[in-house]
Amino acid sequence: SFVLSSGYYDAYYLKALRVKALIKKAFDEAFAKYDVILGPVAPTTAPKLGSSLADPIKMYLGDIYTISINLAGLPGISVPCGTDSKGLPIGMQLIGDCFKEKTLIRAAYTYEQRR
Repeated sequence: SFVLSSGYYDAYYLKALRVKALIKKAFDEAFAKYDVILGPVAPTTAPKLGSSLADPIKMYLGDIYTISINLAGLPGISVPCGTDSKGLPIGMQLIGDCFKEKTLIRAAYTYEQRR
């Protein structure tokens, strides 16, 4: 509200919209070739319960790989794909194109069946 009403509209909001459009364009180009994009959910395995609360930067970085999908308005699904040496789960995300949730769910289901 403050940014939109205090004269910062051009400086911040319009720049953010442009960046969002660039992110969506990059995904559109990828989906011209591919049905689903596979990637990690987070840069690390799952932290011990409550341990990440002490470090806000670490908490932010834990979500870094899912932010662009949300900005682009794309469907995504996270599925477990193994464990690390400590037995903590590793997450894999599948990203689908707009309105292609059926393809995305089928890919996740197929992966789960073959695991």
